[in-house]
Amino acid sequence: MSVSDLFKPLTLSHGPEMRNRFMLAPLTNQQSDDDGSASVFDQDWMRQLSQGDYALVQTCAATVEPGGIAFKRQLGIHSDDHLHGLTEMATSIREGGGLSAVQLHHAGHRARPELGGIPAPASGSTVPGVNALTTHQVERIRDSFITAARRAEQAGFDGVSVHGAFGWILSEFMSPLLNDRTDKYGGSTENRARLTVEVIEGIRRACGPEFQIGWRLSVERYGLRLEELRDITAEILDRELIDYLDLALWDTAQVVHEGAFQGQTMLSVFTNLPRKSVRVGAAGKIMSAQRAGRLLDEGCDFVVIGRAGILRRDFPRQVQQDAFYESPALPVTAQYLRSGGVSERFINYLQGWQTFVY
Repeated sequence: MSVSDLFKPLTLSHGPEMRNRFMLAPLTNQQSDDDGSASVFDQDWMRQLSQGDYALVQTCAATVEPGGIAFKRQLGIHSDDHLHGLTEMATSIREGGGLSAVQLHHAGHRARPELGGIPAPASGSTVPGVNALTTHQVERIRDSFITAARRAEQAGFDGVSVHGAFGWILSEFMSPLLNDRTDKYGGSTENRARLTVEVIEGIRRACGPEFQIGWRLSVERYGLRLEELRDITAEILDRELIDYLDLALWDTAQVVHEGAFQGQTMLSVFTNLPRKSVRVGAAGKIMSAQRAGRLLDEGCDFVVIGRAGILRRDFPRQVQQDAFYESPALPVTAQYLRSGGVSERFINYLQGWQTFVY
């Protein structure tokens, strides 16, 4: 395939098609108001992205419960008080011609008490002095994801992306290291995946027939087992529970170094699965037009743009204009970001990543 193939439309099982193959990653930016409401900085960021020619724009991770907060000034979707700001964000994306999704998030055992978070571990041994969630509490959190999805639909978003990556609660429950439960949410691979599956199934039942559901999955750290995650993903794809799978990789070119898939690319472990109507894409160091184009040859239906989208909010347009476009080299200066329209709040967050900004 050529770079031009990135600009072919892509149908999804539910709702409108993607106008091209570019999806914006759910980028943590810590620029919301302290109560989780979308700030003027959030709105400006969405307006910039809406004009960038993305097919689908995801928000940053949004809290489905106030106690599930992981970041200072994290976006919220746990209250009807957030609806006004969320509606404005969805409207901006729609007016720019793209599809929109809220990323639904709960920090689980990594919730931050100093921000009002309540650590919610799957296991009683993960956080000293904090008991494991009861079965009833797990079901409450499951229902909070579903309620948040309905709120996203009410705000005018085309769908939601369920955050199942990076050791947050759904990822945590998948991990045999972090989940030693003996109820229906622990033990077997099927039981540890149950919370994720129930969240997705519940959203599908609760929301309209055109509502889109994505699932973000990471496969490293936090005791996760690649072989198990592949089996879980195979079932979710076979049952067509989601519209798209967003593989959050550190690097889309990374190779598996041990186990049954040693020597294969991490990406191929998942793109080789039968996917039926589900679309599969990946994030991870996609910093050029040529790399984005090659990912279609490597089995992706779409590409998920993160860092390159911060550096240039119109990354898809740059690629369309130049098939050999390369993102600016990292790290960049704070002034470079500032002159491009990135807020001081976002820049302050990015300065914590020495490989990004100096």
